[in-house]
Amino acid sequence: MNKEIYDALAKIVGGEYVSNKPEELFFYSRDQGSSEPHNPDIVVLPKTTEEVQKIVILANQEKIPIVPMGGSLTLAGLCIPHKGGIVLDLKRMNRILEINEISRYALIEAGVSEGALQSYLNKNYPKLMHSIPDAPPINTIAGNVLIHGSGHLSQETGFHSEMLNGIEVVLPTGEVCNVGSCAVVPKWFARPPLPDLAGLFLGWHGSTGIITKLSIRLYPKPLKKDVLVFVTENPDYIPDVIYKVTETKMAEDVNLFAQPKPDWAEGFQQTVINITGNSEEEMSFKRRLIRRSLEKFIHDKEGGFMFIVPIVKKGFLEAPLRALTQFADVMKGGGFEYIGVIIPIENFPQTYRDTLEIAKKYRPKWSIMCRVIGRGHSMMFAYSWPFNRANSEDVQMARKALKESNLSALRNGGVIWKACVEGQKIMMEQMDPNTLNLLKGIKRFLDPNNIMNPGNWEVN
Repeated sequence: MNKEIYDALAKIVGGEYVSNKPEELFFYSRDQGSSEPHNPDIVVLPKTTEEVQKIVILANQEKIPIVPMGGSLTLAGLCIPHKGGIVLDLKRMNRILEINEISRYALIEAGVSEGALQSYLNKNYPKLMHSIPDAPPINTIAGNVLIHGSGHLSQETGFHSEMLNGIEVVLPTGEVCNVGSCAVVPKWFARPPLPDLAGLFLGWHGSTGIITKLSIRLYPKPLKKDVLVFVTENPDYIPDVIYKVTETKMAEDVNLFAQPKPDWAEGFQQTVINITGNSEEEMSFKRRLIRRSLEKFIHDKEGGFMFIVPIVKKGFLEAPLRALTQFADVMKGGGFEYIGVIIPIENFPQTYRDTLEIAKKYRPKWSIMCRVIGRGHSMMFAYSWPFNRANSEDVQMARKALKESNLSALRNGGVIWKACVEGQKIMMEQMDPNTLNLLKGIKRFLDPNNIMNPGNWEVN
């Protein structure tokens, strides 16, 4: 990239916040997943929406690719600059702009992390909480919303994109646009009843615009919480277990885990049921209803509730779950794939069995983690493949495992979640042609010069 472009970017953000040094470009060329690294030409860290706007206008005029980045924790190469250009690191845009305690929402900038908002609410608004994903605290809220993430209130919130009230977005041509109630009045409380334009940016992986502000729903923080773990060893029972538990409407969150270690865990499915309340009477009532809903499995000796000692229970009640991030480096070498699929609940047994076969074929260490979305309306089925990044053969094995998992997910009637570039191509190959043409039309209209995160949803 020529010196004129570098100097223009430095003038926008200040020389301290722009770099083309090889050692810094190296870190922005990859994530923790198995995607091939690609160096950007330059990295820029804006502080304001106005700075983002000026950078985008410059990139559009010069037809320079631009890749927005938050925490860079998708592990699917979504922030890797596949065609070089500018990486726009939004971490400096980290202000919490408003907490509305009555209408229960938070207005934040795009670089605000899950941990920062959690800490801020705990200190200043202890009666409020947000839905926290099982990701490291540096994960940005905007990033998780935009990939349709999920978290510890998913029985109530569904996907995190459903808790979105509104956004401020810089379009690829430089215009700044508000979506939601904030487009009409100075309040960020809802998207309805206006035409819902947020879908033009959700799930697009930054290929249609750059989110600079967003409003998310907050929720009352309960005084008490507890967890029940129901164990089965036949995956065919899981859809019915989930149906019966969600039918009670007593759970705050329902997850499922399966892994080969410790040794006693292999072959079992652990359904983790989180409950919350404001009194012991309420908690006891919820425990009774959930236990009663699964009595048939206990009577038939097909399942049972695990006794959990306090020190283990403490780990189950963490938000986020640290055990998941600790698993990321179990193979050493720093490589980790955490990709998944959104499936209907009834498709769990076959998806589970097929994933186990892939794990046995490629990965000596693996983990399956599922989260029930809504009251059993769907399931986020995630598979984790740790690998040794220093071992090229192990990296290739992880890539093969990922590809087979993606193909298996589609065969089993699921849709790949936060799909890597190859996963996106696989889905577009079997997508309804008219839908694909609609995607092409939207992309051409919003990004006529194809500068926004090119390589992702490459429909031109």
